Amino acid sequence: MDDLWSHILLPNMPSIILFDEPVLRAQLLPFTYTRPVANIRCGIHTIAEKWTNYLQSSVSYLTESYLQPGFPINITDDNLFVNGALCPDTELVKTLLNLPLESVLYSDKEEILAVRTSSHSWNFSEELPLSKITYAGTFLMIRHVWEIFTSNGAQIKADFEQITAVRKSEPITDPYTRCYNAENIFVEPGANIKAAILNAENGPIYIGRNATIQEGASIQGPFAMGEGSIIAQNAKVRMNTSIGPFCKVGGEIGGSVLFGYSNKGHDGYLGNSVLGEWCNLGANTNNSNLKNDHTNVKLHSYISGGLEDTGLLFCGLFMGDYSKAGISTMFNTGTVVGVNVNVFGAGFQPKHIPSFSWGGNAEGFTEYRFQKALAVAKDTVSRRDVIFNENHEKVLDEIFVQTKPQRNTIDKI
Repeated sequence: MDDLWSHILLPNMPSIILFDEPVLRAQLLPFTYTRPVANIRCGIHTIAEKWTNYLQSSVSYLTESYLQPGFPINITDDNLFVNGALCPDTELVKTLLNLPLESVLYSDKEEILAVRTSSHSWNFSEELPLSKITYAGTFLMIRHVWEIFTSNGAQIKADFEQITAVRKSEPITDPYTRCYNAENIFVEPGANIKAAILNAENGPIYIGRNATIQEGASIQGPFAMGEGSIIAQNAKVRMNTSIGPFCKVGGEIGGSVLFGYSNKGHDGYLGNSVLGEWCNLGANTNNSNLKNDHTNVKLHSYISGGLEDTGLLFCGLFMGDYSKAGISTMFNTGTVVGVNVNVFGAGFQPKHIPSFSWGGNAEGFTEYRFQKALAVAKDTVSRRDVIFNENHEKVLDEIFVQTKPQRNTIDKI
């Protein structure tokens, strides 16, 4: 184990369990329909990967019952339940690992940050006699979907520092690639970079294992791309962008996060946006991220059903897993697209498109037939040599049922 963290780890590590706090989970839909909160990507890593890296220990999950089979929980006689929206840092980790048994750590806003207990059944519905401790330090909690991209640049820097503290970058050997502030660029083994511009003057650039950056691509840090991802020829990638593993990205993108296995392979603009996994944006798809009157962007709330003020001038598209957009699709400022949506057609699309919807603003929407949606999802996954198993099908089936009331109002979108 690296000496950097040996001073904060206990001899007998508790079982680390990342839990979904119900209100935060609802605020982070549609991404948390298909994953625990801690599997949200922000920076180079997901939140769960950050905890694994800090603790040098595996983690498990306490999540929704229909998600639990795919994200098992590991209960022992010493359990440290950590809020899955909480991003680790050195002081926070030190505090959590020294938390006494049968105690709860709160923020000064009365948010539960962590619970350490020998109970095998702790959850929010169970009142346990726990000692209350208030955490006085600062921390980052991802509370809203837009905080995924607003926090992304800082989290790229934090993850980058962890990586470079213990490892050295592979060299960039291509003579036609131009690097600015090269010491702030980290390249994993197997990466292939040709005639690109990598500018790390304003923040680090991380290039994952076996990733490809094609000729003419221009990238500004902070930036991260995961294993096996591809940046296409002449792509323009602006700062504070993270591309998860096995994505394909082209055109112009800035201030955005792609969780993984998603494609924006062609020209078109994506800004201040978040895409889940297995998404695809057709050629010349664009989103607006600034209103013409320069007022704050409002976003669909899964809690109220209405619009919520983000407090942001720049805010773009949020798209759940398995959703797709046809060529030349236009998304308005602050658009939320659910899980397994197929959207296409002329004109700006609605600000909220419920999960398992099919159609477009001009053509109208209908419910995406479940068996058809499932077949497309299976094919999408299998194309990447990933197994789409029975559990994935059960998750989509549950989401289809849960979101039906939203689709019942589809003619009013």
